[in-house]
Amino acid sequence: MTHIECSVEQNKFLAGDDMLSVSNLKVAYGQSEVIHDLNFTVQKNETLAIMGRNGMGKTTLFKSLIGILPSTGGEISVDGFNVTNKEPYQRVENGIAYVPQGRLIFPNLTVQENIETGMEVSKLKTIPDDIYALFPVLREMRHRKGGNLSGGQQQQLAIARALVTNPKVLLLDEPTEGIQPSIIKDIANVLNEIKKLRDITIIVSEQVLSFTMAVADRIIVIDKGQFIHEDLRADVNTEQIKKYLSV
Repeated sequence: MTHIECSVEQNKFLAGDDMLSVSNLKVAYGQSEVIHDLNFTVQKNETLAIMGRNGMGKTTLFKSLIGILPSTGGEISVDGFNVTNKEPYQRVENGIAYVPQGRLIFPNLTVQENIETGMEVSKLKTIPDDIYALFPVLREMRHRKGGNLSGGQQQQLAIARALVTNPKVLLLDEPTEGIQPSIIKDIANVLNEIKKLRDITIIVSEQVLSFTMAVADRIIVIDKGQFIHEDLRADVNTEQIKKYLSV
């Protein structure tokens, strides 16, 4: 029987102003259940990292939160509003933004046009100044095709495109994948800056522990579709987490 190791202190931490609430979530591919009765909440202005090896359910969980994969049971709420039966575009309208694994920017659109695709939801007329302040390289390259950017620049572009939807919850699936270490640090700094500037909840799925420790307030480990370990960042035993990731 798997379980979450959760202290009394953590329970106090979790009992605050919940922005995302997930209860008894189940997700299946055909007859095969991949996510098994997950329960968790994430507070306003909290960054949660969900860590686990490949194939343990991280991407499936994120796709179910944004509605690309329908859940087979349970409930998902954003800021008290039930989005369980909503389509992906309706979930975006209700405050969830999703940066998928592999980024999926539009390679034939310019940087500026890529960002503008996210503005249809928020009804913004121009790209906010704070977007280019967070990502100066995107201002410099705003007329360049998205497909001509490096992996790290594309990741920044994908985050910028998500932010102009004015999300309450930002989902980032494996944001460090295929990115050089110096850019990983830049992305960590940007995520921390975003949290200072906006009342936003950030959830990242990750395998890079150094990045996680730089951004997360709390870490949960997922294994075979179940949560098996949870810690506040201050309490994390990095050696223990490394064992979970390498088993």
